Amino acid sequence: MGFITMIDEEETDRIIAMAWEDRTPFEAIHHQFGLSEDQVVELMRKNLKNSSWRRWRERVNGRRTKFAKLREEEV
Repeated sequence: MGFITMIDEEETDRIIAMAWEDRTPFEAIHHQFGLSEDQVVELMRKNLKNSSWRRWRERVNGRRTKFAKLREEEV
């Protein structure tokens, strides 16, 4: 929980934008900001309205491009 207080508003906005992008895997967010997938999920939950949160979770669940292990080689 403490990691969220260490991230400034500009970084939070960038993480949220990256999390919404279909082609940006969680591993890229981890590499750039040091956040695990669970931490990104927590950050999104705390910073999005409930309806946006639900839409994002539905969008991300099972999306192969959000997980480097599931991505096709050419992506």
